[in-house]
This record gives sequence, C-alpha cells and structure tokens, in this order.
Amino acid sequence: MSLRVAVDRAHCELHGQCVERVPSVFRFTDDGDLDHLTEADDDLADDLSDAQFLCPAQAIEVGPA
Repeated sequence: MSLRVAVDRAHCELHGQCVERVPSVFRFTDDGDLDHLTEADDDLADDLSDAQFLCPAQAIEVGPA
C-alpha cells in the first residue's frame, strides 16, 4: 500500500521541517525550491504524519493513494 503526498505550493514557506524529517520524500532543489515524491510507502506513515504536523504553514497533506 502507498500514501499520497501533496504540498500546497501557495502555502509552503520553505521552512524545511519536512526535508529534515523525511529526506527520502522531501528535498530542496539546487534552486532552493521544494521537491517531493507524490507517493510514498506506507512504512513512512509515521514520519510523514510528523512532517505534516511540524510544517509551520500546514502545507502538507498525506492520505491514501
């Protein structure tokens, strides 16, 4: 099973909490923009939930794929 990962670019403020918490899903590009996988294994559910909670802009949404 996998999870859908979405980032609301209009609200993302590039704080990087998600990058620190789940670097296998979120990363900064060389240009400083946020890049992320749109699907992730469900074994990352707890880490993705933490990233969603820690996001100061609440710009991350995680749900079933």
